[in-house]
Amino acid sequence: MGFNQPLGGNEMARFAGIASMMRLPIARDAAGLDACFVGIPMDIGASNRAGTRHGPRQIRTESCLIRPYNMGTGAAPFEHIQVADIGDIAINTFNLAATCDIITEGIGSILDCDAVPLVLGGDHTLTYPVLRAIARKHGPVALIHVDAHADTSETMFGERITHGTPFRRAVEEQLIVRDKTIQIGLRGSGYSPGDFDWGRRQGFEVVTAEMCWHKSLAPLMETTRRRIGDTPTYISFDIDSLDPAYAPGTGTVELGGLTTIQALEIVRGCHGLNVVGADLVEVSPPYDPSGNTALIGAQLLFEMLCILPDVKSSAG
Repeated sequence: MGFNQPLGGNEMARFAGIASMMRLPIARDAAGLDACFVGIPMDIGASNRAGTRHGPRQIRTESCLIRPYNMGTGAAPFEHIQVADIGDIAINTFNLAATCDIITEGIGSILDCDAVPLVLGGDHTLTYPVLRAIARKHGPVALIHVDAHADTSETMFGERITHGTPFRRAVEEQLIVRDKTIQIGLRGSGYSPGDFDWGRRQGFEVVTAEMCWHKSLAPLMETTRRRIGDTPTYISFDIDSLDPAYAPGTGTVELGGLTTIQALEIVRGCHGLNVVGADLVEVSPPYDPSGNTALIGAQLLFEMLCILPDVKSSAG
């Protein structure tokens, strides 16, 4: 049996067909797959603007524009690994704690099949239960966290599980390797001068947006690869890390963000790492009727697929 292929634009018009991720075949589960796209349509962990529950569907819709060959890196994932869209995890939209348990179980079932989950979000709360499943499979993982916000709050409105707390919970539960965690793109206003310092005290490398302005991030990613080595690695990419000029469709926009070129440098710079999972979160379609934010999210998920360990490319 050959590898699954996305439905091409010359086989059926891109505005037609079933809106799976990249118009890949839809599978019931991850059995027999090397990697899979899976949606987690939730926004019950968001503190202000809702809408990310619609993110996975819109990302899939816009992904019809992506072709199977990466012209920038030479990666051809569908020639080397078996990939499918396994649909969405059926969350409990009225109970956040129960939803977290459902997510951990759902991602765990993917990992039990030895497939790499590529998650379509959904608000950033989901990364915490995903990391619980990842750590059960691989132990504590290195983390590349791209975001406008640190997401290391102790609580929000007295709640310990929200989209602003996942990485504090991940440290407390030893889900991530603290000195192999890098946060990129943090910026904006805060509640105190030390809002980004909690992570630094844990051993995180914190690279603020201002440190990235007018620069290529290729040297940063070279340093990051050396720092992480062969440690299993998780990528969590919040679309609000990008400047709202590129990605306005998100719940908590901050000016002065990363460019799409820098986003590509970050993800492509993960090539050579032992990436065991990734997510793209906080796409909120109601705030971008053009669909461009969701399209950028879909393209970044394709780039994540292209840097998985078993995917060969002309880059090496």
